[in-house]
Amino acid sequence: MPDTSFSTVPPIFADVPSSVSFKKLRKRLVRGALQVIDQYELVDRKAKKRPKWLVCLSGGKDSYGLLAVLLDLQWQGALPVDLLACNLDQGQPGFPKHVLPEWLEKTGVPYRIETEDTYSIVTEKVSADRTFCALCSRLRRGILYRIAREEGCDAIVLGHHRDDALETFMMNLVHGGRLAAMPPKLLNDEGDVMVLRPLITAAESDLEKFSTAMQFPIIPCNLCGSQDGLQRVAMKQMLNDWEQRKPGVRQVMAHALATVRPSHLHDPRVFDFAGLAPGGTGESDDGVPF
Repeated sequence: MPDTSFSTVPPIFADVPSSVSFKKLRKRLVRGALQVIDQYELVDRKAKKRPKWLVCLSGGKDSYGLLAVLLDLQWQGALPVDLLACNLDQGQPGFPKHVLPEWLEKTGVPYRIETEDTYSIVTEKVSADRTFCALCSRLRRGILYRIAREEGCDAIVLGHHRDDALETFMMNLVHGGRLAAMPPKLLNDEGDVMVLRPLITAAESDLEKFSTAMQFPIIPCNLCGSQDGLQRVAMKQMLNDWEQRKPGVRQVMAHALATVRPSHLHDPRVFDFAGLAPGGTGESDDGVPF
């Protein structure tokens, strides 16, 4: 049964389930996003000018969930930010152009649909036996930065979640030879637009359940989703296997991303090994085998 107990709720929540399980799920996602926003100061609550965020919608469960959570926080008065939803139509064959505009009209959210045929560029420059993701991402990023500037937005907001961050960490570790994941907050190279990820601690499984309950009109990615052997897919499968063997391991790994000990790594750029000397300030070596 839909929950219609509050007539003033945002239209996006007008027909949500009234079950206890859904209410707990919604609260968990909203509370987690608010913690990220506050912990990493995604919003300057003392700023004189009200910020404006460009919320990027792909038509997938994560970006739909992102917009819903931000609208919930905005409605509660916990997010003093103006939101502009944006979808980039990349010219993929069979892309249902009507789905997002129709859905956004019903939600009453201000939006912009941008059409740029990056599909032809990617398929022309990348051979069919290679993945399109890297070039597609670079092209999309540049367009979104341009739109953010044109619309006077302070930040681009993305729907990446905990599992995305872990997969990226593992890809960088195994293939890139570096320790890096997806940050909750990043300043672009030009120094004029922030990139924010309020859902970076949210579990993908929660977003899947949320998407199903909210009945979002999901648009599949036909550009890269049909390619086999993607590194990210391999990392996802590996993490799934670990989670089956040791339930909760994803959350433990996510905690590790926010619990770094530079002195126990090997990078002299982030820790002054040369400055270590007897008589100085030491630290525990608990957990380090001798």
